[in-house]
Amino acid sequence: MAIYTSQTEIQLGNQGRVVIPAPIRQALGFESGDSLIARIEEGSLVLEKAETVKKRLKNRFAHVPKSVSLAEELIAERREEAKQDAGK
Repeated sequence: MAIYTSQTEIQLGNQGRVVIPAPIRQALGFESGDSLIARIEEGSLVLEKAETVKKRLKNRFAHVPKSVSLAEELIAERREEAKQDAGK
């Protein structure tokens, strides 16, 4: 992936639509039909391919054994907290 270091002013169109200029799309590997995830980070709009976000999350939790269910652990923790709160 090429590094795009220029900046370009773009206009916010009707219904909040933004057209990402071709050089930026090419530099980021964005293609027509790609699913993008939008988030706000420190007052900026960040757009990432959904597959990039999925890869980052898989890498973040790669150390967790497949036999461990983080969802089940969270539910168990919440249930224990609820029991403790009910006993107060």
